[in-house]
Amino acid sequence: MERYQAERVVAELLERAAIGVTVKLEKRFPGGRLIGGKYAMNAHAITMYTDVIETQCLQMFGSVDRVEEYFTVVLAHEIGHAADTELVDLSDALEQESGIGTRQRLALQIEENAWNYALRLVPEIEATFISAVIDESLLAYRVPVMEHSDIA
Repeated sequence: MERYQAERVVAELLERAAIGVTVKLEKRFPGGRLIGGKYAMNAHAITMYTDVIETQCLQMFGSVDRVEEYFTVVLAHEIGHAADTELVDLSDALEQESGIGTRQRLALQIEENAWNYALRLVPEIEATFISAVIDESLLAYRVPVMEHSDIA
């Protein structure tokens, strides 16, 4: 994905969201993990990792033909974190909670809140495409919650 494409998408979504968050573009997440975007609550800033976005898109869809849409969806999700009025309270609760099941449910709620916002921010993205991204993203949060629920 070309930098100018990413910058155009960033400008458009920031204008739509109108929440005053800043967005930086970098190539890769430090440390080697495949993280496409990250919201830093203390700085009210998002960093998008463009090379990782391409890798994730290729892994999910078998090509980078829809990388701009994929970037848009991931950015909308990160903006969703920035716009989440419950994020501070949920993060505080997560930090203070010692029970694994409750921690997993709180983490899932944080992610679901961001995705719910993202859905409203990018209504032009094809529903099956965005659903595939959301389902893949939430799988790592839903499975532990379901497994812990079965034990309890």
